[in-house]
Amino acid sequence: MVEENRTFHWAWVILGICFGILFINYSVRLGYGVVMPEMIRTLGFSRAASGTIYNSYLFVYITITPFTGYLTDRLGARRVITVCLLILGLGTFLMGTAEDLWKASLFFALTGLGASGIWTPVLTIVQRWFAHHRRGFAMGLVATGYGIGFATMGVVFPWIVANFDWRYAWFFLGGMAFVMVLVSGIFLRSDPAGSGLKPWGHRDSSGSNDNIPGTEKKHVPLTAILRNHQFWIIGGSYFAITYSCYGITTFMVDYAKYQLGMPLEKAAFLATIHGIGQIIGVLTILPLSDYLGRRKTTIISNAFIAVSLIGILACGDMWGLLYGFIGCLGIFSGVTFPIYGLCAGDYFPQEAIGTVIGAWTPFYGSGAIIAHWVTGILRDKTGVYDQAFMIFIITGAIGVLLMCLVRKS
Repeated sequence: MVEENRTFHWAWVILGICFGILFINYSVRLGYGVVMPEMIRTLGFSRAASGTIYNSYLFVYITITPFTGYLTDRLGARRVITVCLLILGLGTFLMGTAEDLWKASLFFALTGLGASGIWTPVLTIVQRWFAHHRRGFAMGLVATGYGIGFATMGVVFPWIVANFDWRYAWFFLGGMAFVMVLVSGIFLRSDPAGSGLKPWGHRDSSGSNDNIPGTEKKHVPLTAILRNHQFWIIGGSYFAITYSCYGITTFMVDYAKYQLGMPLEKAAFLATIHGIGQIIGVLTILPLSDYLGRRKTTIISNAFIAVSLIGILACGDMWGLLYGFIGCLGIFSGVTFPIYGLCAGDYFPQEAIGTVIGAWTPFYGSGAIIAHWVTGILRDKTGVYDQAFMIFIITGAIGVLLMCLVRKS
């Protein structure tokens, strides 16, 4: 008997809430690149300073996330997500009041503290509520939240600037986060076993004991995870591809506006195209990974990212081609973060999913931090983004090569 035949399963409530959480979280995180050109113009910041603001977020994020991953496995995702959403909302709202570099950095660091308890618990809770052969499908649905969030910022932000100013983007997002605090606290459930349910899609004949009521759970020590060489190879690939994805995502609107001379509406529309691409990618490629396997899917995805970056650099101010390559990049970069999270469930015990994802976060965060500083400094010194974009291509290729070294799960 397959439990997905039931007329209703609480897993779908979980999926809907997680969608809303990711929509807000990534509207804040990825939306910074849309707000940034107008924000630094009015406050008189350099590109390197804009990278410092984002890196204050990421420093806190990568420092705390390994602990929130551990706490997710110990206390449950509901508690971690609810508390961290409250912190995220506060930091985001305060971003709208920033007047100088240190306040902007402090408030975005607080936002990063809240975000540290979002992605890892969401990935963990979705994998626990859905059977193994349904996880790519489930993550494809929930991951549309960050693609839609990014796409929405690309359309809504120019309207906010025209009718208010950039500060109201942060006020609106902060208010939405406060609403989700209540929703998460009331309706989220950390795992199906605690509610007397099996994961959606579980087959009784599969032999899997994952999250089934009455199944004894074991503790997997962090030292055992760190001794696994697969952990380090996948983490290295995650670092390299994150460098490529975050570098281009954060600075592409500024690149289009100030290097290519596009008006703000057309430059910001790159974020919308990128976000739409992410939605397409997570709805098609993530479910496909249930059949192709995470390793092969990740190799293909990383290769398309590297090729798209070559196209973005080569096409220059040919706007039609630029939109096309950004859309292709969005399709595959949107898959990147959930696919690496799904690798945790494929290569490590189920009881350690949150811990593994949390332990991979420093690879992700350090890739993004270094990309922001290097890209900002190169742009300030040379006046163009060309050299920085070439580095994105190289790190994208490294991300492909490292995944080729990973054994099949």
